[in-house]
Amino acid sequence: MTTKSLSPAQRAFFRDNGFVTPVPAIDAGLARELGGKVEQLDPAIVKQKKLHLLLKWVNDLMRTPTIVDAVEDVLGPDLLVWGTALFYKRPRDPGYVSWHQDATYWGLQPPDVVTAWVALSPSNKTNGALRLIPGSHLKEQLPHRQTFAEHNLLLSGQEIAVEVNESVAAMCELQPGEMSLHHIMAVHGSDPNPSDESRIGLAIRYIASHVRQTSKFRDTATLVRGENRHQNFELEEAPDADLSISARDYHRSIVQRTVSNLADVR
Repeated sequence: MTTKSLSPAQRAFFRDNGFVTPVPAIDAGLARELGGKVEQLDPAIVKQKKLHLLLKWVNDLMRTPTIVDAVEDVLGPDLLVWGTALFYKRPRDPGYVSWHQDATYWGLQPPDVVTAWVALSPSNKTNGALRLIPGSHLKEQLPHRQTFAEHNLLLSGQEIAVEVNESVAAMCELQPGEMSLHHIMAVHGSDPNPSDESRIGLAIRYIASHVRQTSKFRDTATLVRGENRHQNFELEEAPDADLSISARDYHRSIVQRTVSNLADVR
């Protein structure tokens, strides 16, 4: 099979392990510039879901050909973005992400869903980089519990309710402008940031066009490549400008609909 971005070895690694890293995404200078934008955002905005409906630069970024090419290599040519979220750990930040599978609460089937985690700052062992359990995407859905722990960056503090063998975890260290791709079933998490530098990343949730929402409501997504052949999602509007009044109103209406129908979409 001809690929647009990933090598055959990278595609095979993703198939066997549920992730691939590092992958070129955007220019390093642009990544740092966007990281600076994040640092200037109101903390309440940083925590929002579906930021591509609120911030034009996020909507533009998720359409970047380099990023979408790599995702196409694992999901196929018809692609939508279902969600976007910032993960911003400030210096000496106690925030962490517990071990979890994204598939647990999202209601997306089949699991042809990939997260592109784009580094807008250095992300490494020192400042709490993403960690993944290789091959975990090939196993069944694991039981989770909601902890609502104070420093857990997930909305309900969800975590896997069985023991995870952390000794086999792979550390996804990234430079600004690089990204990792991981499967919706891959077990992953990250530690707090005890360092003196920020760790900033944008998670973009790409879905193949045949994916459907199993919860009984009309979910929304943004078409970024190909066609919305199966029409399983209502197509979203792009914001006219960062945090404009119309963007805020539209974002609020979509997020309220989603939150009222799903236990957790982060």
